[in-house]
Parts: sequence; structure tokens; C-alpha cells
Amino acid sequence: MSKVTMDKIVALCKRRGFVFPGSDIYGGFASTWDYGPYGIQLKENIKNFWWKTFILQREDIVGIDSSILMNPKTWEASGHIGNFADPLMDCKNCKERVRGDHILEKELGIEAVAGKSLDQITALVKEHKIKCPKCGKMDFTEARAFNMMFKTHQGVIEETSTAVYLRPETAQGIFVNFKNIQQSCRKKIPFGVGQVGKSFRNEITPGNFTFRTREFEQMEIEYFIDPKSDIKKSFEEWKELSKKWYMDLGIKEKNLRYREHDKDELSHYSTMTFDIEYEYPFGWGELMGVAYRGCFDLEQHQKFSGKNMEYLDPQTNEKYLPHVIEPAFGLSRATLTVLIDAYDEDEIGGETRVVMRFDPKIAPVRVAIFPLMKKPELSKVARSIFDKLKEDFVVEYDESGAIGKRYRRHDEIGTPHCITVDFDSLEDDSVTIRDRDTLKQDRIKISEIKEYLTQ
Repeated sequence: MSKVTMDKIVALCKRRGFVFPGSDIYGGFASTWDYGPYGIQLKENIKNFWWKTFILQREDIVGIDSSILMNPKTWEASGHIGNFADPLMDCKNCKERVRGDHILEKELGIEAVAGKSLDQITALVKEHKIKCPKCGKMDFTEARAFNMMFKTHQGVIEETSTAVYLRPETAQGIFVNFKNIQQSCRKKIPFGVGQVGKSFRNEITPGNFTFRTREFEQMEIEYFIDPKSDIKKSFEEWKELSKKWYMDLGIKEKNLRYREHDKDELSHYSTMTFDIEYEYPFGWGELMGVAYRGCFDLEQHQKFSGKNMEYLDPQTNEKYLPHVIEPAFGLSRATLTVLIDAYDEDEIGGETRVVMRFDPKIAPVRVAIFPLMKKPELSKVARSIFDKLKEDFVVEYDESGAIGKRYRRHDEIGTPHCITVDFDSLEDDSVTIRDRDTLKQDRIKISEIKEYLTQ
């Protein structure tokens, strides 16, 4: 991790079209980011790999795409209206707005702050003489609750319209559809429902590039189980499966760890939660969470809606509310983590080379095609190869500039292989294929390129 910094990642992302500041021509808009051509392809590849792993390749999990806007009673039932709040504090000197728990965590650690009330947070800030991160003064207002849901109105006239919220998580769309999915798909417990979609949280202090933003994408699974089953075993299985998925994504195991939530730190719906954390340039941070939610959500929706959410076991004829294990992955955060983990620098000919060592299955460009020079006879062959490969791979054609500069550009994009068509290609129907990581260059027949890339 010694070579990579957040400044380097931010600069690379803008330079190579991974991520741009939101509303850039207007000076940006706080904590908003736009994914550029390579960033969106990287994110889509990660999402597709997640969907393939957990939805398409498993018989016990199905997918859903629920609405962002939901009946407001959903959020009453889930506890988000009553419990989804952060401790807000303002610096009296410079008016900087901060989360009291976050500024304490940096000084005391998360365990010392978990579960503390607003009064306790205020007292700890004073006791430990916590300074404002902006001006350095030690004069804050008392901590007060700040609900993080974005509120809007549904209807033509605001005065008579209904107050609705942008969803703060995708999970509730799964819970309210539990009976619809179970009955229509004839699923038997245990089974799961997965969803990828955007969520919105009015974070007080977003930051660290795309690590914490107000608009983000989640990849969540709600796995429904029999409350009489071996819950601990199922939970451990999901912990291991989740970590393995990140490693299969190409993330180094040495940069990952589990962290169990303290009892005072647990969400109101959970009795057991583990985070998988990653060692970012700014320290260890949450990558995802695996939570045991019990039957809280189904029970609450049954209570608030008046609809029966029980499952009828076809073998025992027993009715019960299933319990839930929730592996909650962050797509936006996974994309940032992959960018950081893939970043590397080495030296070639006395010069520093920046290279993004993406796993080939998620690289935004799988192979680049170069004619050695911008000559019609070379371009014709290169275009022919491009047209054949684009049916199976994400391919980019590039004939501008010196060949060395084209290599360097695609090293920074993370392209695993570059194919060069030269004048010998016109005679022997062969091309040079260069490996991003080893820099080894092989000479292979044009007819063998697809097989070479597949292997």
C-alpha cells in the first residue's frame, strides 16, 4: 500500500476517464461523482460478476429490481424514520458540520464510541478536547439527531402532496415482496433474493473520494432461513462466501479482514453483524457487512401492513416467519476498492510506469488493437481483428501516437493485452501480443488470438 495514495487514485481516475467530479463545469457539487467510460465499464463488470456468482449460478437465489420510491409506511415499519439518524454537531467558530461519532472514532476508536447516546457523545467531545477538522477550535454545539433519509413530495402541489423518501437501502424492496417472490417462483426455505440498485443517504460528512457519498449503489442479498436451522453455520458460510467473492474479484487477501460489531454498535434489527474491511490508504474501512436480521423486517411489515408474511413449510405444514441473513455488498465501494488494490507502479527503462493490474474478467478493456503505424494496409488488418474480437470481448482500437505511448495509456486503463499489427503481419498472418503484467511479447497467428485470450 506504500505506493498508492488517494491523491494518485483521484488523479488517475480523472486523467483516464474512470471517475469525474459531478457537475464539473459548474465547479462540482459536493460529494457527487460521475463514472466515465472506463469507470462505468469497470463497475458494470463488477456488478455482472456479482450477479453471475450469486444469482445465475445458484438455484436457491433469485433476483429482483424494486422501486426507489416506496410507500412511506415501509420506512415506519423498518425503523428508518425513528432510528436512522446520525449525531450532528456544528463548530461554533467556522460553522463546519461534523458527525460527532466520526470525529471521536478517529481519536478513540470505533469501539469506544459505539452505542453512545447524544449526551454521551457531547460529553466525550468536550472531555477529550476534540478539535474541529477545519479550523482547529474546540467549541462544538451539542450533538443532535439528524435523519439521513432524503425527503421529497409526490403530487402536483407540495402543500397537498404526500411526503415520500428516496430509499436509504435496497433491502426493504425485497422484504415487502417476500410473499410475491416465494409464491410466484415456488421457492422453498432456505432461499435468497438478490438486488442491485441505487440508495441515497444524506450523509453529514461524506468524503474520501467515492468511499462515502450520498448517492451509491448496493448489491444486497436477503437469505431466508428456518429459525430452527443452524443459523451460526449459515452465517459463517455467508461470511466466507462474501470474502471469497472479493478475492475472486482480484482483491488481495492481505488487505482484507473481518471485524465483529460490538453489542452496543449493532443496528436495531441485528443481533450479530460482521464487517469485511479493507485497508485503504486512509486506514481500515468497511467494504461490506454480513448481518443476522432475525425476523425483524418481516414481522414489522406484517404488523404495519396487516398482511400475513408467514411461510408455510410444505413438508411439516408449519407456519413461521423466516429469519434472515443479509450479505450487503457496496457496488460503488467495491469499484473504488478494486481501483486502489489494482494500482501499481514499476520502472521500465528508468521511467516510472503506472499500471492498473485488474483481473482480466473485470478490466474495462479486455484487449487493445494497434496498427504499428497509421497506414491503410495495417489499419485494414487491425480493423478486421477488431471486428472479430468485439463479438466476445470489450475491445478498443487505437492508431494515434507512438506505440510506446499507446502501451502506457492502456497500462493505466488496465488493459491485460495489447495486439500490434506490423508489416510482418501482412506476410505471415501473425501479430505481436503484449502482456500488461509481465511485458512479455508473443508472436501468434491471427487465427489463434481468440483462443489465446480465452485461455
